[in-house]
Amino acid sequence: MIVFITGGAKNGKSSYAQELAVRLANGGKRYYLATMIPVDGEDRERIRRHIADRDGMGFETIEQGTHILEALEKCDRGASFLLDSTTALLMNELFIPPDWQVDETAGARCAGEVVQFAKSVKNIVLVSDYIYSDAQRYDPVTEVYRRGLAAIDREIAAVSDVVLEMCGGNLIVHKGVLPQ
Repeated sequence: MIVFITGGAKNGKSSYAQELAVRLANGGKRYYLATMIPVDGEDRERIRRHIADRDGMGFETIEQGTHILEALEKCDRGASFLLDSTTALLMNELFIPPDWQVDETAGARCAGEVVQFAKSVKNIVLVSDYIYSDAQRYDPVTEVYRRGLAAIDREIAAVSDVVLEMCGGNLIVHKGVLPQ
């Protein structure tokens, strides 16, 4: 089963996704695909909170900030997965060190890789941030990022069994039926 969860920042997506991934695993193996590569204290604090939130839930954490398909080599495909988040994954793939050039193909490439990953495993919950509700036009690099994330979100939603939006702590089902 493929479940896609989107919504604004700090709306409870990650906590809900963790609970759902545990339910989908039905007592079996579960992996947490951590995509954030920390760059500052705020990132490290967020990671610390996420680790504390899933403590005791039985996840094996796989740090995979880029090249998400490589995680398949480290995991049992018959397990349940939680990928948190496509937003961070795209950020890591978009900017190429050491000079931080922008890879404008990153969105399409990530979309294809995430969909391929999702179709290769038994269950997966994918988390993304909804960043499209304002009408403001941003600088060209931010627009490349927004278009890339939109491409990922569209591709995931198309192949997902369930599409959810977390809004103000409320869950909205856009597609499919939540597993019991």
